[in-house]
Amino acid sequence: MADAVQNRTRIAVFISGSGTNMAALIYASRMEGAGYQVVLVASNDPKAAGLALAAAEGIATFVHSHRGMERAAHDAVMEAAAIEAGVEMIILAGYMRILSPEFVARWEGRLLNIHPSLLPKYRGLDTYQRALDAGDSKSGASVHLVSPELDAGHILGQLEVTILPGDTAGSLAARILLAEHQLYPRVVDEYVQRPYDAGHLLGRVRSMAMALPEVEERESHGSPGWRCGGKSGKYFAHFINQHHGEAHIALLAKTSGQDELADLIARDPGTFYRPAYYGASGWAGIILNRPGVDWDQVEYWLTRSWHSTAPRRLTALMDAADEF
Repeated sequence: MADAVQNRTRIAVFISGSGTNMAALIYASRMEGAGYQVVLVASNDPKAAGLALAAAEGIATFVHSHRGMERAAHDAVMEAAAIEAGVEMIILAGYMRILSPEFVARWEGRLLNIHPSLLPKYRGLDTYQRALDAGDSKSGASVHLVSPELDAGHILGQLEVTILPGDTAGSLAARILLAEHQLYPRVVDEYVQRPYDAGHLLGRVRSMAMALPEVEERESHGSPGWRCGGKSGKYFAHFINQHHGEAHIALLAKTSGQDELADLIARDPGTFYRPAYYGASGWAGIILNRPGVDWDQVEYWLTRSWHSTAPRRLTALMDAADEF
């Protein structure tokens, strides 16, 4: 994870109160190997106690009351502060504001929240009492991506908490808060380090490759590879995880030859490189363990490389479909 640490994700934490989850995130970010750093704590409440704690820990703070403001206008003020701080991701930690759909859309995939229930159960408020009233044996916390629908985004992680005999909403809330402090930093760290995690990157490449017609995955030189056209088919892509001592996790795809490969590297050396062993045959390495990977570009090269090796009976069908 060395690359992830060198390129630690800059996050803002939005709070409305005491900021205990914020504090957990800050302290966890100081552990060795953490993939994120908290660069801003922002609040809609000037009295939020978490602001003083963040300032004491040397974190920049911002506050702007939402009172008397339209929701979208207040969101814009908070967003401007985050952008000015160079924030790449926003983490909601007890931020008691429903965000406008426009704000959520602009930060899609970069906006996380924690909720005190085992979603999809008990979205919204009063989660502890609702779990008790339902006679549940377990409750807990969920970290999820924020979506326009309240507490309905993709779940990134959960932690169960046993409901004890005689529990009240208050006693259950206190234990779930302890669970949140364990869960939130871990999930945030795992999420921000995904762009550098070989398993995650392989999963994305695999799903794209296997969506192409008549593709099978087979190991080649100790690494995953994909070919099409049956037993006599040719490889059109390989996944390389720091192979031959290289620093890159990469997709290898076929180019038209050495001239195109050289041109790609010259134009965009941060994306393309000449891979050891394969480069002599005109294969391009597309670097995946870097910020801001263009996955449409990755899909383009997978599809183009497949097209160059697939039997004519398959490419003709795809070409015909593309005409419509």
